Amino acid sequence: MKLKGTMVIELTDVDTGDVETYTEENMVTNAVNNILGANPLGIFYNAGDGYDTMLTWNDYLLPICPNMIGGILLFSSALDEDVDNIYPQSDNLPVAYASNDVNGTTDLARGNLNQTESKALDNGYKFVWEFTASQGNGTIAAAALTGSLGGQFAYGNDIGDTTAYLQVNQMAMDADFSDQQVLFETVSIDFDNELLYSFDWSDSSVVIKKARIPITSIGLVELLNDTTITLLDETVITPSTFKFTTSYYSYGAFMDGQDGYWYGFANGSGNSSGSASMTWIKISKTDYSYTEGSWTLSNATLKSVGYRYLASNYMYFYQYACVRDGYLYVMAYDAAGIYKINISNSADVTLIDLGFTSAWKSIGETGSAGGVYMLRVQDLIIGYDFILTADDTVIATVGSTKFGLLCTQMFQYKNFLIGWGCAIGTNYRQAYLLTPYMATINNLDSSVVKDSSKTMKITYTLTEADSE
Repeated sequence: MKLKGTMVIELTDVDTGDVETYTEENMVTNAVNNILGANPLGIFYNAGDGYDTMLTWNDYLLPICPNMIGGILLFSSALDEDVDNIYPQSDNLPVAYASNDVNGTTDLARGNLNQTESKALDNGYKFVWEFTASQGNGTIAAAALTGSLGGQFAYGNDIGDTTAYLQVNQMAMDADFSDQQVLFETVSIDFDNELLYSFDWSDSSVVIKKARIPITSIGLVELLNDTTITLLDETVITPSTFKFTTSYYSYGAFMDGQDGYWYGFANGSGNSSGSASMTWIKISKTDYSYTEGSWTLSNATLKSVGYRYLASNYMYFYQYACVRDGYLYVMAYDAAGIYKINISNSADVTLIDLGFTSAWKSIGETGSAGGVYMLRVQDLIIGYDFILTADDTVIATVGSTKFGLLCTQMFQYKNFLIGWGCAIGTNYRQAYLLTPYMATINNLDSSVVKDSSKTMKITYTLTEADSE
């Protein structure tokens, strides 16, 4: 079965009634196939116990229209027409959007579903969205059908910022804590080869653990409740300069640079005045060779990059910073800006002004033993009440908890984000669907401008056609 989509955009002048009409046909991406066909780590199975939280498919995802496909995203630049292009880059975030409902908010980027004209067809679905003169204004060069939740606020703004993430599964883990520690210290996952890499600081050394984890295949004696992680290799590096600062807590954090290297940083509990001191290590993913050093960052006041504390049956694990494109991002001590530090040249330091003082809270539930305060999703840095695009543009958001208990980064596999969280008593694996995906792509022959002099109506007909 193939899907065929036709989009008609009508711009109506509010004074003259003149109508401009634009018609485009779409291509279909792999976004829906990924949701229906991928099940990494068995996230759609109840593999734990009675404490598991599972997604209810009906109403959230099914029927496909108007749920899994139930919204629209509008872009100011053309999109690459590739079946695996399922998420926009941050230099082309949606300028307008709409969902499978009426916009009951003050968000002027969001339109309304015409609930009378939108309906199921014999072989498909017809969506009709309407934007008033004040809604959805901007240049429109492309459109994409998306999930109903993704069409509510896209990645988030100062009105809503949680609908980008739909919980698929929260699995309670009751295995021995020593077996789970490798999960809570995960820094990167090689999904294609089903390998997990975990980093610990122990006895003045960096301990790198490589483990097999059943992601897309399962062995004869393996389970899907994270109790059968198989340790394959353990490498110990003893640096001379890089070190966690240890008092009651061990201050420091490890991160995946997504550039062929892992990084470690340590700056204690931060500094409220003077210049910041930090030690660092850069480790090759290929052969574990490393370089290390220390920085003195003149007149920079930083919060800690993170800390951890290992007890007999639980771990405190907090991550406050992240790496993107060769730069370390660390919150300023006053939470009113973010320091961007060039890892290869510490003289290249920029303070990005947020324009407000961040509440500086974990983006996951407030847990008894962990929290993540900056999360990299695609090329975005997501915080509790801000988003930082790839060019460091700050988008202020309403400020909300977006995930369950979390102490690792969320690791992306196709449409899904997966991570682990610590708690005293019970620990969890979290799995989420990243909802502002592009299920179709429609590039207009030429851009159109929607402004306050025009209303806009979009009729999008998606039909099933038998494969030839």
